[in-house]
Amino acid sequence: MKMVKHCHEESLSNMEVAQGALLGLVVDDRLEITNCFPFPKSSDETIDEEEYQLNMMRRLRLVNVDHFHVGWYQSADVGNFLSLPLLESQYHYQTSIEESVVVIYDTQKSKRGFLTLKAYRLTPQAIAMYKEGEFTPEALRNLKVGYENLFLEVPIVIKNSALCNIMMSELAEMVPEEEGTHFLDLGTASVLENHLRSMMDRVDELNQEANKFNKYQQTVIRQEQDKHRMLAKHAQENAARIAKGETAIPDDEITKLFRPPTVPPRLNPLIVSGQINTYAKHISQFCSQSLAKLYMTQALQGAKENKQ
Repeated sequence: MKMVKHCHEESLSNMEVAQGALLGLVVDDRLEITNCFPFPKSSDETIDEEEYQLNMMRRLRLVNVDHFHVGWYQSADVGNFLSLPLLESQYHYQTSIEESVVVIYDTQKSKRGFLTLKAYRLTPQAIAMYKEGEFTPEALRNLKVGYENLFLEVPIVIKNSALCNIMMSELAEMVPEEEGTHFLDLGTASVLENHLRSMMDRVDELNQEANKFNKYQQTVIRQEQDKHRMLAKHAQENAARIAKGETAIPDDEITKLFRPPTVPPRLNPLIVSGQINTYAKHISQFCSQSLAKLYMTQALQGAKENKQ
């Protein structure tokens, strides 16, 4: 509840990404998250983030609350959470705290009645990729890293205390019957439009990355052609020098003239492809649930007309 409240407050106030630490314990083969606290805002330069976290965990330990750091959380906007800072942060967490996870809470989808709370961990391939620090096409191909295996989703089971369940039951009974009809709201055009616009932006970005890589390939081909042409000319000159009894000039001088161009990193296209895949999944899920609402509303409308 603390995490949900923090994420919604940040989305309403300044639309910044909300982040915080997760506290809990490792019990057998499961990770139990029992508490959390928000990180200080990045705009506040007077607070040392590392010292702030240590002080918070020290004070929680004094009041007998689980204080072991087991991960972190972040808010998302319409499924847009995959980014380079998130990958780097989770890599540092997972290499220092082996069982750590990142929990993503989507504020916009939750407002529409679709509770989106997911936990992720980096796959061994992604960790190996970051350790090597090379994001060239050959390195990614050797490690077999793609956008589909960057993260491993961890199943989440939400458990509330008995008092919390009682309170929620009482609140549900206090809601008037006519106010509960918003769960069948069919005004989904704006949400679907936002999803599609976000996907179009990511597709444009991926197209720009593809153009960069195509230019790199064209440069490599052009350079190889020039190199072969100069080597052939150099071979003819050497043959003429040998015929005159002179010493042949080595090919190293020609090779030094052609430096290989810089390979564009492929990490950003990998992340953009993952974002497009996430948007596509959300659109598919959203449309299927909207169709279910449509059929339910149609059945209710038919039953109402029959009574009249």
